[in-house]
Amino acid sequence: MVELKNVDVHYTDGVKGGVDALNDVNIRINDGEFVFIVGDSGAGKSTLLKLLTREIQPTGGRVFVNGYNLKKLKNRKLPYFRRSLGMIFQDFRLIPTMTVYENVAFVLRSTDKSKKYIRQRVPYVLNLVKLNDKAKAYPGQLSGGEQQRVAIARAFASDPKIIIADEPTGNIDPKLSYEIVELLQDINDCGTTIIMVTHNHDLVKYYGGRIINLREGSIAFDGTIEGAIEEGE
Repeated sequence: MVELKNVDVHYTDGVKGGVDALNDVNIRINDGEFVFIVGDSGAGKSTLLKLLTREIQPTGGRVFVNGYNLKKLKNRKLPYFRRSLGMIFQDFRLIPTMTVYENVAFVLRSTDKSKKYIRQRVPYVLNLVKLNDKAKAYPGQLSGGEQQRVAIARAFASDPKIIIADEPTGNIDPKLSYEIVELLQDINDCGTTIIMVTHNHDLVKYYGGRIINLREGSIAFDGTIEGAIEEGE
């Protein structure tokens, strides 16, 4: 579960006096939800993600993620908290000298998973993203869409409670964007909470669901809309 209670984030600026990035934000995302977060540049989306990963602390209010009170979380426990999250980035962030298999396995090795578990888990997640035949390929040999699918497999490999996808369709062919969202929906069907930040309003309108729209640091809309895919059924 994710919960923000009366959260403010104020960035100090010696020249301008400061910037209010978030103002009195209240959000609750229950386990198993799929949520789109949208908003113009500067609306507060990046600040929100930094709060959820404990990259920054709020100026005021409280943030809870996966049972952790992030304001009280000690630095020595930060790695354990972050293991409960899966991250997907716009620029993929794959290790170019590692194969597809090794990129996914690396996450599991870093969390001390057994060799047996890794041998079972990696093929499973690669099959989920339809990349079993690319297991021995290197990132540079893949298309942008394939690299993002590897990134999704890597994020899901450790079976996190929450996956945060930061503009996951930003660097791929627009036609493949729908494929990426559908992969995330498949993972969501497994019980994983998905929080997806996007500028692609066509995707949001097509799939619908819960939308949180940030505007100038505040929540302009938080609700559920019907997508075009539902209207066409």
